[in-house]
Amino acid sequence: MIKKWILAATFVATMDIQAQAEIQISHCLLECPSGTQPSNELVVREIYALSNNGVTKFADWVAYRVTKETIGTTASLDRDWKPDPLLDPAVTLEPKNPNDYKGSNSHPDLRTDRGHQAPMASFAGTIYWRTTNYLSNITPQRANLNQGPWKALEEAVRHAVHHDRQLFVVTGPVYERTMTSLPHADESHQVPSGYWKVISTAGGKMAAFFMDQDTARSADYCANEFKTTLQDIEQKAGIEVFPSAPANWSTGSLRTSLGC
Repeated sequence: MIKKWILAATFVATMDIQAQAEIQISHCLLECPSGTQPSNELVVREIYALSNNGVTKFADWVAYRVTKETIGTTASLDRDWKPDPLLDPAVTLEPKNPNDYKGSNSHPDLRTDRGHQAPMASFAGTIYWRTTNYLSNITPQRANLNQGPWKALEEAVRHAVHHDRQLFVVTGPVYERTMTSLPHADESHQVPSGYWKVISTAGGKMAAFFMDQDTARSADYCANEFKTTLQDIEQKAGIEVFPSAPANWSTGSLRTSLGC
């Protein structure tokens, strides 16, 4: 099995997947997720890593590590959407000529935002925050979800970092039903029907969440309907989030630290 690896601003290479164990990616706890399609491209940047799916045109997973030093305010930061310079335009969406997201926010069957998977605010304290605006890190996320409970969960992660020093996050989409396509996208793609997020400490405390695209803006991310297990997420997403973790690795729940 052959897998393509892309390391930010360093090189583009094809290598045997067995070499993965020799590459340490600090954004991933233990090891980056496995089980994605062999044609996926792994992009590793200074603040996050992702596995880009050229069929759906979105990342199957995005992994990042949040610390007190990486967090900042986004009040003065722009959303200057950019194509990912490390990916061929054919395997991801584009921000202009055409704008693949044009009209998606006002479309009655979509009403989606450009949803950051690695959040800008979690890295606004670094000089690399602009790379969160690359469209490889963006997915169409319904405004009620993006601006409601999903945003609140991201804020809870940043708040919890002040107690746990650092948190490792892996997040991604699922495609459990067919969604309306973006009206002006000029290439085939699949809009996600929901999103998952797994948050962990280096010591093994963990919390897992899943939210459907139809989640209400007023919903509480701590509600039991959004609480899930790592095993359920892996089944929904079709990947292993922590492929090298021993069976008894998890040491407890992180939900209390996240305000639940």
